[in-house]
Amino acid sequence: MRFIAFLITILPVLVLGQTAFEKGERCYRLNQFSEAKAQLELSLKQNPNDLKTLEYLGDIQCHYKKWETAVPYYQKLTQLKPAQAEYFYKFGGALGMQAKESNKFKALSLIGEVKAAFEKTISLDAKHLGARWALLEIYIQLPGIVGGSEKKAVSYANELLRLSPVDGYLAKGHIEEYFKRYTMAEKYYKKAIEIGDSLTTYQKLADLYRKKMNQPEKARLLMSVYNEKNKS
Repeated sequence: MRFIAFLITILPVLVLGQTAFEKGERCYRLNQFSEAKAQLELSLKQNPNDLKTLEYLGDIQCHYKKWETAVPYYQKLTQLKPAQAEYFYKFGGALGMQAKESNKFKALSLIGEVKAAFEKTISLDAKHLGARWALLEIYIQLPGIVGGSEKKAVSYANELLRLSPVDGYLAKGHIEEYFKRYTMAEKYYKKAIEIGDSLTTYQKLADLYRKKMNQPEKARLLMSVYNEKNKS
């Protein structure tokens, strides 16, 4: 009882003794993003080059889908620590989402920088899967006249296949699905299931059956197989 009484007495003092960064980090971890943002912005005024503060603030803006506001935080991180792959990945991701939600002219002006950020990520981390997925998506969605290329998308799928066979077959299936070659997509998704046997692999094939191939019964049976194999 004395120990509990001591904690009740001392905890407010400990909280008051926390720095703005510590308060902000604690709120961030509790998903109290509004309070975290206020505390971290105060901390940033005191230490404008603190890497973790900048990253948290960028992540909070992304949580609220304020991509344009997130971009400067991540960009500054790439400038302060240009050897950190994950900073370029987050910068490219936020910039890519900004481009996606902008008008066509604005998007086209940003796309080169988005590609460069993901390419830099890979140059710093040769095994980075997310950056390859992002570049693959860019190349299949962009029209050829502004830099789209199925060939380049396939090259990234092949890199994924080398690094992670499950990701590679999912990527190849995704490309085939995008271009409405559903039989080939089915083949690659089945390969992914053979290797990965995960919920994601089953769902990708089930979604193909249900949404693209008009075969809902096949989708149902496939997911029944997964559920049966994974009964607790």
